[in-house]
Amino acid sequence: MNLADSMEIDPEQSRTRILEVAELYFRRIGYHKTSVADIASELGMSRANIYRFFPSRTSINSSVCGLIVKEVAEVAHAIARMDAPAGKRLVELLYTLHRHSMRRLVEERPIHELLAAAMNERWTIIDAHNEQILAILRALIREGLQAGEFKVEDAEEAAQGAITAFLPFFHPVLVEQRVQEGEDTAVAVRAQIRFIMRALGNFQSCAVETRGRSSIS
Repeated sequence: MNLADSMEIDPEQSRTRILEVAELYFRRIGYHKTSVADIASELGMSRANIYRFFPSRTSINSSVCGLIVKEVAEVAHAIARMDAPAGKRLVELLYTLHRHSMRRLVEERPIHELLAAAMNERWTIIDAHNEQILAILRALIREGLQAGEFKVEDAEEAAQGAITAFLPFFHPVLVEQRVQEGEDTAVAVRAQIRFIMRALGNFQSCAVETRGRSSIS
């Protein structure tokens, strides 16, 4: 059975294959330089066939971006489910967000550029991802409040304040700016996490130097 026939039988598998090839090209040469023709050629099909599954080039960009941020969301959910105090899980979540941003900047530059564009242009898929992370953060703060670990009046407001305070350490553009300015990001991220934990009324977790390394991530 050739590729065209298999596409007729299993459209979802075809969409997955198109995204796999698109992501491969995005990682290799960047999303700006990747054309629909490149993707079609790799798959041995026409551009028109690609557009049967994705209405536009923008939808391909967004879908690949969705696959990348999904990995981060899965790690975040795994951290939230750890058997540990809420404060410790919150600290680990923040370090993990930072580590992922730094790794993409240093080791996966084309993906860093894709995510920077998605954040700056407020792609819908990124807004949904950010809301997921905020929801995890909010749930952790509520758990911490119930356990007496945190001392804030409103979990929603505290979660929004925490994610805003930490934005310079996971927003791709702001992370790159700090690195270009020669900042010692390891020192800065520890200081910012201590600041956030103090603001939440959790002084015990401020002592965690971290475990900036997690077996989960």
